[in-house]
Order: sequence, then structure tokens, then C-alpha cells
Amino acid sequence: MCGIVGYVTDPASATPGALDVVLEGLRRLEYRGYDSAGVALQIDGQLWTEKRSGKLARLEEALQAAPPAAASTGIGHTRWATHGGPTDENAHPHLSGEGRIAVIHNGIIENFAALKAELAAEGVKFLSQTDTEVAAHLLNAAYATCSDLTEAMRLVANRLEGAFTLLAVHADVPSTVVGARRNSPLVVGVGENANYLGSDVAAFIGHTREAIELGQDQIVTITPAAVSIIGFDGVAVEGKAFHVDWDAAAAEKGGHPSFMAKEIMDQPQAVADTLLGRTDAAGNLVLDELRIDESVLRTIDKIVVLACGTSSYAGMVAKYAIEHWCRIPTEVELSHEFRYRDPVVNARTLVVAISQSGETMDTIMAIRHAREQGAKVVAICNTHGSTIPRESDAVLYTHAGPEIAVASTKAFLAQITACYLLGLYLARVRGNKFPDELREILGQLQAMPEKIQKVLDGLEQVRTMARWMADTRSVLFLGRHVGFPVAMEGALKLKELAYIHAEGFAAGELKHGPIALIEPGQAVFVIVPSPRGRDSLHAKVVSNIQEINARGARTIVIAEEGDTDVVPYASEVIYVPQTPTLLAPLVTVVPLQVFACELATAKGLDVDQPRNLAKSVTVE
Repeated sequence: MCGIVGYVTDPASATPGALDVVLEGLRRLEYRGYDSAGVALQIDGQLWTEKRSGKLARLEEALQAAPPAAASTGIGHTRWATHGGPTDENAHPHLSGEGRIAVIHNGIIENFAALKAELAAEGVKFLSQTDTEVAAHLLNAAYATCSDLTEAMRLVANRLEGAFTLLAVHADVPSTVVGARRNSPLVVGVGENANYLGSDVAAFIGHTREAIELGQDQIVTITPAAVSIIGFDGVAVEGKAFHVDWDAAAAEKGGHPSFMAKEIMDQPQAVADTLLGRTDAAGNLVLDELRIDESVLRTIDKIVVLACGTSSYAGMVAKYAIEHWCRIPTEVELSHEFRYRDPVVNARTLVVAISQSGETMDTIMAIRHAREQGAKVVAICNTHGSTIPRESDAVLYTHAGPEIAVASTKAFLAQITACYLLGLYLARVRGNKFPDELREILGQLQAMPEKIQKVLDGLEQVRTMARWMADTRSVLFLGRHVGFPVAMEGALKLKELAYIHAEGFAAGELKHGPIALIEPGQAVFVIVPSPRGRDSLHAKVVSNIQEINARGARTIVIAEEGDTDVVPYASEVIYVPQTPTLLAPLVTVVPLQVFACELATAKGLDVDQPRNLAKSVTVE
């Protein structure tokens, strides 16, 4: 894994050369995180390759030192190491057939060890520790038997197990790139006298906005004039064409110091866009995408939310809202634990799968298990045409736009918003809320983008605090009710971006152990519930602040405007607009995002591409 680009154009056309297009695509895919990069070009009946460990800049330096001749066909890859370390030898592309075939690959070939042993017994010599090189040698052997690159790819794909996207070029097959996908993303870009392949539309968005969605277990062959698709069974299929509704400018920083800083500022629009078109002129909820019969939804007696990382915290917020509005028991499961504990799901269970990319392998495998047990699956996703929406019974797309920074911010708020919409829809279908109650909550949701913007406009206090706390070695986060998942998300952001110890706790747990961590100077963020809600809960959290303040902690309190009860015990108070309790995470998490981003920036760290992380976790 992570980024894949393929390009082919008519050698006689005036379209850009392959190297320029491939490198541009790799730059646009850098957000996924990677530790090596490489390219392969068809030049005068030969294959020319260059690859380097490290960032793309190292590859570009090598290319500038020894530039290749012009080419009209090429492939490129950014790799995040799985099998074999991040070395030049393990970087993609991998060659076979005396350098006549070049292969790049995302994912993991689970049966590579057996295949490698088979090839080694036949005398094949390996130059890397990767599973990808196995595919290259298999492809060379298959091509030798059939002299057809597409058919060779089909033969190889049927031997592989696991998750993979493969792209290949052959020196003997000019102006052609062949790709295959199983459980790993691949999309086609359709141009004029040129066609493209990418692990994401960002790979070619600077050249075309017309795309084709590939299905599971499909092989695509692109030439300058044509795109053809077959299944792994060899039968021709039609890909689903779609228009990309954002342009290259949407993936630029827009004058901000980082993509993350821009995406944090994008959040009011991301929430507004997720709400857009989902109410009618009278303010009633309209979710035409949820194509599960209402009679089925009325029989649901349990909801299971499946997600990982930040998305799981969006699911925890959803649990509070859905149980309150719909009175349906709701569980939040980490996808990677779900199917291994023999979960109890059946036809009366609704599974909600949350994923920004739609390619989170843990969640893909979990929803497959759930569907095998008869459960219905609704996906909440930010990426059209990705695997999770395709394999679900229905999908509710967020409209956050491309999220380039590896650590999620605006997608998180959009996911929470989509969860609210799903909860309200279920409440309507099941008769738990009267129409006027639903319209009132929807109106409150519609007001949230303005409130988020107000928070963003007043956070210089947070930025200043983050800069002088750059040497902090540990930060704790406390919250109750919907403030609990916000606390955990705040801690996760600080871990991801600043690489310091951070923990999120339910505030009520403090006296059951974590209070032992409190010492003079310990920084503690506390997300305080509204005093206008359940007064006892607000009072209990204020008591928590008193407890840690008395032990010398530095208390940084996020409270609702007008809440003066916290002032005597807070080192810092960050105020957010008054908001209904269940919707509060949309405003209370924003200061924590800004704090983590600013503190990491003050430490000189790359907030867009944190170490060891990848945007889309496409292996289980």
C-alpha cells in the first residue's frame, strides 16, 4: 500500500508526458502516508525504472540527476512498508522477465509465502522481501503461456489471496496498462487521447474529472483510446461512470500552513454540505439513499456500529443520540475485534459501518461477517465508489470533500452529522419522534455550521496555549456523556500529531484509578456538559475539576458560554456556543483539534503525514 498511479496516452498527441503525470499523481497521493516511491516507464520497447526509499523528493532528485527519455506510458507507486522494510530494494515497481514486466501493488497477498516457495523451487531468484515481487514473477510466467497481458493478469489474480490492487506494464505491450483489484481501491480516469488509473481520484484530478468505478474482482486494461473491464472469470463487464464533483484546487492548502489546518477550517462547510439536500422545503427529513425498506427498519431490535480509530468515536456519539431518539439498544464495536468474538447478530440487527475512505479492511471484513449472519448494513462514508458502500445494503455519504491530512478532522464532524441524520430517520420511521420534534432537531443541526465557525474564529487563546505547551510530555482528557468520546478523540489527535502521551477518560472513572496520574503541573482538558441539560451531570464534572485542581493539575476547561461555575477551578476556560447536549461534540472537539495541530506544529512536526501512519488502512 498506499498510492498507485497509471497513465497511458497517444505518443503522437500533445498530452503531457508519462513521467510528469505520474509524479503529479504521486504528489497528490502523498497524504496517504508512505515510506518509499518509484516509477516505471515504457521507453523505446524497454522498461525504465527508478525507485527510492524515503519521501518523494528523494525520487525526484534521482530523476533530475539522470532524467529518462520521453515516455507516453507509465506507472508509479508510493509504498507504506508491510513485507520488508522501507528500502530501495523493497520499493515498487518490481521487475520480472529480465526486466520486461513491472508491477506495483497495494495491499497484502496473504498466500505469498507458499507461492514464493513454489517459484523458488522453479529457480526464480528474488531481489526483495516483498509479497509484490511474487506477483511480478507469476505474471511473467503467465504471460509466457498466453502472450496476453490482460489474460495473464486474470490468471495471476485468481491465484492470489488477500487484498490487492495490481498494476502492470510490459515492454512488449506498448501503450497499455493493466490493473486488477480485490479488496483494495482502484479507479479509472477517462481523458481525451489518454486514460488513467489511481488508488484515488486525486491521482488524476488535475487532468480529468470523468471516472469509472471498478467493482470487486475486476481487471481493467487502459490504452490511449479505450478502457475495457472484465471480471476475474473473464467475462466482460461495464464499469460505473461518475463525475468527480471537486477539482484539483480542493486538494490544495488554500493559503493555510498545512492541509490539516485547512481541513479544520473547512469544518463548517463540511457539516453544511453533509446536511445539504436532506430536508425538504417544509424542513422534513429526506434520505432517499437509505434504500432499506421501512418495514425492515421497524423490526430492528439492535444496532451495532462498526468502526476504527476516529470513526469509532463518531460511532460512540451516535450511540448516545440513537438510543435517546430511537430507544434501540446500540453497541459500538471496533471492527477488528468484532468477528473474532462470535458476535450475536441476525436479521433484526442493523449494522452501521463508518469509514472515511470506505476501504478500511478491518471494517470491510466485519461487515461481510455481519451480512453472512443476515444483518442489514448501512455505510457512512466520505468516498464514493469505495468498497464499504458497494458491499452495504445502503449508504449515507458524508460530503466533507477530500481529506488530505492523514489524521481525520473534518471527516469526523461530517460522520457525526451523518449519524445524527440516520438516528433521526430511524426515529421517524419507527414513530419515536413526532414530526415537529424532528423538525426542531433538524433546525438545531442546521444552525451548527455557524456555531462551529464561531468556535474557529475565537481560538487564538488555544493556539497561544499550545505553543507554550510544546514541551509537555503528557496530557489527560476527561468527559462525560457525549463529552467522553470527545475526550478520547482529543487524546488520539495529540498522539497522532505530537507523539506525546495522551489519554482520554470518562470523568466518572477518575476516582477509580486515573486520579493517581494527577501531579502538580499535569495538563488536563475537561469537556464540561451544559448546565442547561442534566444539572447533576454538570455538577459532577465541576466536582472532578475541583478534585484535580486541588492536586495541582493545570485544568483546561471547555465549557458552554455563560457557565461561570467552572471559573474558580480552571486554569484556562475555552468557551463554545450554547448547543443542545447531543449536538455538543460538533463544537467541543474543535478546540482539541486546533490544540493538537498547533502544538505539533510548534514542535516542528509534519501534521499532515505523521510518522508510521497511513490515511487508508487497507490491510487487516
